[in-house]
Amino acid sequence: MGLLSVLFGRSKLKKPNRERFFAVLGLQVRPDLRLSDRAGIVFSPVESSFFDSLDSEIRDLLRVSGRATGTRCEVKDDSFGTRWVVLDDKDFEDLVSTIHLVAETIHDHGFGDRLLAAVFKCEYQRRDAYWIYSYKRGAYHPNVPSRDGARDNAAEMRLGAIMEEERLPVERSLESWHSLSGIPF
Repeated sequence: MGLLSVLFGRSKLKKPNRERFFAVLGLQVRPDLRLSDRAGIVFSPVESSFFDSLDSEIRDLLRVSGRATGTRCEVKDDSFGTRWVVLDDKDFEDLVSTIHLVAETIHDHGFGDRLLAAVFKCEYQRRDAYWIYSYKRGAYHPNVPSRDGARDNAAEMRLGAIMEEERLPVERSLESWHSLSGIPF
């Protein structure tokens, strides 16, 4: 980190780690998990003409990509001020690749610090569960909402063990296993 970075509190953005991100593809063959055909990426938009241009480019990219892969997409803003790109495709590899393409585009435009997470839905023990990839931490962690709106920590610990079995990069710090409220799928 250079002197100006220290003075102005900025550091160079790390490019999303392809190998760690794509490790999620190993989950396709688990009999105890049923992967969903839904996934998404969430980021914090900013008010700027540069970001408006990026937003337009992402929407165009999703249209073109969707024609090639059959992936359906929707862009949604939520009540927390974040923007979701929600994808629907029966081919899990297409979901993963499209999310990565969106993340790379955001990063390449200088907004990598606005990336929050990629989210993959699955069914575990006949309940909705989510694999969350934190872009800032470069690791996955599970999120299992309970019926009362809280989180099922025991199920999350079991899913964390499954992730380790499948050699996914699991976030070591349990305090960093953040919940995402209002996942729109």
